Amino acid sequence: MRMKLALVAVNSQFIHSNLAVKYLKAYTKDLDYNCNIMEFSVNDNIQRVVEEIISEKPNIVAFSCYIWNMYYVKQLSDLIKLIDPNISILYGGPEVSYDSEAILKDTANNVDYIIEGEGEESYREFIESIISNRSLEGVKGIYYKENGIVKYGGKRKLMDLNKLIFPYNEEDDLNNKIIYFEASRGCPFNCKYCLSSSTLGVRFLDIERVKIDLKFLVDKKVRLVKFVDRTFNCNNKFAIEIWNYLISLDTETTFHFEISADILNEEQLRVLEKAPKGRFQFEVGVQTTNDEVLKNINRFVQFEDIKEQVVKLNKFGNIKQHLDLIAGLPGEDFISFKKSFNDLYSIQPDEIQLGFLKVLKGTLMKEEAAKWGIIHSPYTPNEVLKTNAISYEELILLKRVEKMVDKYYNSQKFNTLLKYFIPKFKTAFDFYLALGTFFYDKGYFSRNVSGADYYKVFIEFNEEVLKEKDDKLKELIKYEYLKFNRKKWVPEFLSREKDKEEEREIKEKIKKGEIIVSHNSHIEKFYVDIEMFITKGLLEKKSCYIIFDDENKKEIFYTNI
Repeated sequence: MRMKLALVAVNSQFIHSNLAVKYLKAYTKDLDYNCNIMEFSVNDNIQRVVEEIISEKPNIVAFSCYIWNMYYVKQLSDLIKLIDPNISILYGGPEVSYDSEAILKDTANNVDYIIEGEGEESYREFIESIISNRSLEGVKGIYYKENGIVKYGGKRKLMDLNKLIFPYNEEDDLNNKIIYFEASRGCPFNCKYCLSSSTLGVRFLDIERVKIDLKFLVDKKVRLVKFVDRTFNCNNKFAIEIWNYLISLDTETTFHFEISADILNEEQLRVLEKAPKGRFQFEVGVQTTNDEVLKNINRFVQFEDIKEQVVKLNKFGNIKQHLDLIAGLPGEDFISFKKSFNDLYSIQPDEIQLGFLKVLKGTLMKEEAAKWGIIHSPYTPNEVLKTNAISYEELILLKRVEKMVDKYYNSQKFNTLLKYFIPKFKTAFDFYLALGTFFYDKGYFSRNVSGADYYKVFIEFNEEVLKEKDDKLKELIKYEYLKFNRKKWVPEFLSREKDKEEEREIKEKIKKGEIIVSHNSHIEKFYVDIEMFITKGLLEKKSCYIIFDDENKKEIFYTNI
C-alpha cells in the first residue's frame, strides 16, 4: 500500500493560501506516494478539521507552523494522536526551526519529525527514506526521535532556487484567493526583529522563468498576486525588468510587493510612473521615524529618505501604498511613537498599519530582549507586553488607535468625516486616540457594532467629547453613508427630505442628456455644500443635490436649483 501523507496548512484567514505546502507537493510529485494538500483557517471549528484529516486515513500528517497557527496546530496534533497514535506528525516552518530539538524532547508535544529552515530538499529526502523504509540518519535538515533519543541529520546548505517546481497548475481553483508568489529568498538587510536576517544574502529565480510563471497566473485571471520577497527592489535590474514585463501585460491582476522606499532610484520611479492604475500596490516598512530607534534595530536609513520617495510615488496616483509602523521597538517611548505616527500620517498613504513588535525565535531581537527591557508573551505570536521605554498601559492605548485607524482611515470610506474632525485636534494621533478612548468608554470594543452605528458614533463623539452639536455634521455623515452603502435607506438618525418637483427637473435633464449618468444612479438632496467642503474645507449651508452614479463610481454635484 502506498504511503499516504496529508500536507496541512492552517492559514490566518480563509482568503489566504499557503505557498510552502504547495512547494513541497510539487517538489515530490514524481515520488511514489499519495500526497494531499488540506488548507484550513484558524477560525475553522477544530473538531471538523480533525474529522477531515482523519477521514483521509493518512500515515503522516505534516503541518506548516507559524506564529499565528502554532497553538491551533498543537491542538490538532494532540487530538490526532489521541484518535490514532499510529499516525506520525511532521512539523516544519519558521515557528519550529529554531528550537527543534527542545520541541521534540518535550514529551508534551505530539510530534515525531521536524524539518528546520528551507524545507523542499529535506522534505524530498525524508519522503524517499520513508517510502523506501530507510533510516533517516544523515538526512540533513531533519530532527527525529529514535528509541526516545532526538537525532539530527545536520545543517543543510541553501538550495538553488531554480530547482523549485512551480507550485500551481491548471486544475487549481485560484478564484477569490490571495495567490502568493516568490521570485527571491533572503534579504540584504539585517533588521533585528525579522527572521530574514537569520539567512545571509539574496537568491533569485531565473528572470525568464519568473515571467513564464507570472503569465500563467495572469492567464488564470488571478485577482491578486502577492510577492513574498522581503525587499523586491533590492536588485535594481531584476525589479525593473519584472515591473516592465507586468506593465506590458493586458490584465486586471494586481501585484503586491514589499519594497524599501529609500532605495527606490530614479530609474525605478520612471518605470513605475508608467504602470496602469491598480496594477501594483506597495508595502513599505517604515517601522519608526525615530532615527535613533532605527539604528537600534539595524535599519541604517533616515525617515526623510523614505518620505521623499513615498511622496514621489503618491504624486503618480497609480500605485496603492501601505506603510507600516511597529510599536514596542527598543528605545521608542509613547511620545516618540506618536511623532512617528504623525510623520507617517502627514504623507497620507492609502493605508497605515500599526503593528506591534513580535519577538521571534531565531532573531537578534530575541537575544537582545533583556537589554531593552522587552517583556513579551511566551505564547504565540510572542507579542511585546512592555519595554523599558513604553508601558503595558501605553501599548493598550496604541491598540485602540490601531483599531480606529484600520476602520476609519484604511477603509477609505470615511475621508470626509476625518476631514471634518482631525482639524479639531492638535494632531491626527490625538484624534484617533480620543476616538479609540471613546469607543472603549462606551463599550463598543466589547460588542458587535452595526455598519450604521460606525457612522452614528461620530454624532455621539461630537456631542459627548467635543461638546458640540452640529446639524451640518449629519449632512456630511449622510453623504459618506450614501456614497458607500445602499441608497434606498438611511439610518433613522439622519434626516431625508425630498422635493419631488426638483428631482423631476433633474431627471428630465438626465433624460435629455444634459447630465450624463448611468441607469444605476441615485439623487439625494443635501442642505450643506458638500462639494465646497471636500474641495476647500468650508462647511456652508446651501441646498444642493448629489447624483450618486454607482455604475461609474462617481458623484455629480448639482446646485443649479
